[in-house]
Amino acid sequence: MKKEIQILSVLLCSCILMLISPFSIYACAAGKGAGYALSVSPVHAAVDADKAKVIAEDYQNYRQRFSKIEDYAEIEPAGFDIIENQIFPIETESFGQVSFVPAMDKKYHRLALFFTDEDGSVVYKTDQLEVNNRNQGEMEQPLRDLKAVSFQELNGDGKMDIVLITTCVNDKGDYAGKSYKIGDVLFQDEKGFYRDYRISDKLNRFSMNKSVESIVAFVREGYSTEFLYTAVTKQELLEHGFVIAKEQCYYRQFEKLGKLEVVPGTYTMANFATFMIYLINEQGYIVWSFQPMGEFDNLYALKGITCKDIDGDGMKDILVLARYSYEGNGNEMITESDYSIYYQRTGGFFEDKDIKLSNPCSDEDTVSGLVESARAYWGWKTKE
Repeated sequence: MKKEIQILSVLLCSCILMLISPFSIYACAAGKGAGYALSVSPVHAAVDADKAKVIAEDYQNYRQRFSKIEDYAEIEPAGFDIIENQIFPIETESFGQVSFVPAMDKKYHRLALFFTDEDGSVVYKTDQLEVNNRNQGEMEQPLRDLKAVSFQELNGDGKMDIVLITTCVNDKGDYAGKSYKIGDVLFQDEKGFYRDYRISDKLNRFSMNKSVESIVAFVREGYSTEFLYTAVTKQELLEHGFVIAKEQCYYRQFEKLGKLEVVPGTYTMANFATFMIYLINEQGYIVWSFQPMGEFDNLYALKGITCKDIDGDGMKDILVLARYSYEGNGNEMITESDYSIYYQRTGGFFEDKDIKLSNPCSDEDTVSGLVESARAYWGWKTKE
């Protein structure tokens, strides 16, 4: 009896590890079985055993539905919604010309890609995509839409690769209800397609997932915004092409951090300007950094930055107001004003997550007006 329990425990843990692995690669060609290459994340020690069992069972049921699909006509009956406006022909090394057929699992919002021949037979399929690993350890994923698909040769081998951009919305957490993008790349080889998880990780960790052009610039041409988040000195920023907004660049005395230079600026990649603000000491080292643009695609115009005490604790905070642009549902460019507030604390700065709920931004807002509104939110007003 004890031995049976041990065997069941091992099988259960294996299922969970397969589910939560953020970088697993799965490929299945019709009639050729399946292969797994897993780089497994540690399982949280406090995972409830009953919940883990339910997730494992749900995952196995999902995999059975997915693995049984062998024809285009079987996709929707198996519980998937075909994304018809993103079906395209593509030439492959192994299967000739096939149709790229994306579909979303109705129950768990997981993306699956099917490749079908002229008779509708599924010759290749995969669901091991970056977007399916956002909620690790859970079946339900935040996928809402397949925003863009592009077929381009990216790694110099002459084969057409696939660029994907999906739109996601979290149901819970700090960013619940806010739309964001996830980028991914599938490289073609002699057996089908594969993902390089390192590329997918950097695309999304360093906000290079805003457009197909940005992804191509990173993967094929070698441009990257990574330095914006890893640079140590002001000189390093400049050497990589960071352009300082000189009219908003000045020194301020911050109570806990001393005299620092406020350095806002942009780095442009594939016509998209990433906006950052750095606090740099007199020796040229970066002490703190901010990325106010969030999930916007591009900085359209910087309206102003101010360093004043906003929450009444006697320490200078930072408020930045800018106009950003992003792509609408009809692929049109939309501009929108937005502001961010960062409160100085003993250990650094912390972004306000709540104030915009009661004080939303409008195109008519000014920096000084927003400061007064924010101070009123904290229960005081002061004329300086």
